[in-house]
Amino acid sequence: MIDRLPHEKGFHVSWDQLHRDARALAWRLDGTDWRAVVAVTRGGLVPAMIVARELDIRVIDTISIRSYKGVAAEAGQGQLEVLNTPDPALMGDGDGILVIDDLVDSGRTLELIRAMYPKAHFGTVYAKPKGKPMVQTYVTEVSQDTWIFFPWDMALQYVQPYRGED
Repeated sequence: MIDRLPHEKGFHVSWDQLHRDARALAWRLDGTDWRAVVAVTRGGLVPAMIVARELDIRVIDTISIRSYKGVAAEAGQGQLEVLNTPDPALMGDGDGILVIDDLVDSGRTLELIRAMYPKAHFGTVYAKPKGKPMVQTYVTEVSQDTWIFFPWDMALQYVQPYRGED
C-alpha cells in the first residue's frame, strides 16, 4: 500500500461534471414548490444557481459561515462564525426553503444552518459519510478521506499518474 497525504486521494471535478451533477441534484429536488434557494457561500454558489435555473426559482439568497483554521480547527475544535444570513422575512423557520451547498464533509456547517432553519431542505452535490445525516438530498457520495478538487480551485496543468512515472 502506498502512503498518501489526504489531498492525494483526489476526486477532480470539471466544470462540465459539476454542471451535470448540479442538474442531477435539481432533478431529484423537482416536484416541490420551493419558495427560495439559499446558497451556502462560497462553494454552494454555482450549484445553487444551476439548481435555481433548472427549477425556475427566482428568489435566491446566501448564507455565509466561516470556520476558523489553525491549531484549534485541526484538533476538531474550530469555531464557526456566521458572516451573513438570508433575509429573515424570507427564511422564517426554513419551510419551503432549499439550502444548497457543493459538499457536506463533517456536517458542522449544515448542522449550524439546520439549527437556524429547522424546516429547510438541505441538498448538496457531493456528500461524505460523516456529513450525510445533515443533508436530505445529494448526488454522489465520496469517502471521508477523499479530497474533492472543484473546478474553481484548479488550473490546467500536468498531473503525475496515480502509480508509476513517465
